[in-house]
Amino acid sequence: MQVFKSHPVMFDIACIRPWLIASFARPQRVVSWSLNRPGFASVSRVAWLEVGNAELAGVEDPAAWFRQRLASASLEDSVGLITARNVSCYEFAAADVEGVRAECLITLGLNNGETVGSRVNPAAHTFNAGTINILAAVSVPLTDAALLELSSIATQARTAALLSFGYRRPGMTDVVTGTGTDCIVVASPSEGSALLHAGMHTAAGEAVGKAVREATLAAADAWLAARRLAGLEP
Repeated sequence: MQVFKSHPVMFDIACIRPWLIASFARPQRVVSWSLNRPGFASVSRVAWLEVGNAELAGVEDPAAWFRQRLASASLEDSVGLITARNVSCYEFAAADVEGVRAECLITLGLNNGETVGSRVNPAAHTFNAGTINILAAVSVPLTDAALLELSSIATQARTAALLSFGYRRPGMTDVVTGTGTDCIVVASPSEGSALLHAGMHTAAGEAVGKAVREATLAAADAWLAARRLAGLEP
């Protein structure tokens, strides 16, 4: 099944399960802690892979396994993300602030949820776990330091959205603030004069914060609604 939900300005979205692919017209400078290309990289695509229990059973080296899957789909040049969430259930949001545009693409599941500063007993995590994978892109070039700063803004926006959403896993007292397998990719154009800062006082920081918060809330709402429909949540 192929799905096109929106027409962003900075990247195109193609969803052909089990892949969800964001493609940029021009190379981007990105930072993430992805399995296949962690740290800083120059890429034109970010690719999500939807996986199930049977695929992961017996996998001893997830990074090598994932690199092979990317290569088999001719996506080895991408920053790759893995999720158990149906990738057609992605959400997109954008924000424009003082001529700076930010776009966020997200898949979200919270059945792997944690509260920062504590850990759920690993035995309580299901094998088919949920996770939050985010691409946050901004239209202006940034230095590596500013990209790191913007990554902190995207992380803060995700957490603020989850605190507002207020989901608690069964048996948990505290609100879920993320999952144990989240990954965030922040991207900016490789070409052009790079901005030195992208914090909360900047247009880039504000735009990314708005887009990520909106997308995270929409994705959380959709995930919980699906869980309730399936009888998995009260």
